[in-house]
Amino acid sequence: MDVVEFRLESEELGAGPATVVNLYVNGVRLQDLVRRVEQPYADADGEPSLAGEYAGLATGPQLPAEHYLGEPVETWFDDGDTVLLGCVCGSPGCWPLTAHVTVTEDIVTWRDFRNGHRDWDLGSVGPFTFDRRAYEKALRRAYR
Repeated sequence: MDVVEFRLESEELGAGPATVVNLYVNGVRLQDLVRRVEQPYADADGEPSLAGEYAGLATGPQLPAEHYLGEPVETWFDDGDTVLLGCVCGSPGCWPLTAHVTVTEDIVTWRDFRNGHRDWDLGSVGPFTFDRRAYEKALRRAYR
């Protein structure tokens, strides 16, 4: 099983500093995991800085913990996807990274990662499979 962390961290977004939820899988920031896969595509597009250029989602009442439990508040493709990371400007819809979040009795899975504005093949990102009890415990720590 993979291990997830939901870390509340301060990031400089377009409107100034904000507290965001950054996602870590097996101790590595999700942005860094995705950057490795996106880099060849961004390089080929002549925009190497775009690879992994995401920010965590801003916390607050607009982003409840249930967003990460298969009840997304922010989507992009409207096909059951969940925006996991947004743009460094602070808008989740400006440069979204999405995945399908599937929740069963014992397991939470993130799969089918996509970028909202580029047709890059992110098939080698994930899938990530988490023990549901450990996942919910990690969420509770972040959402105290």
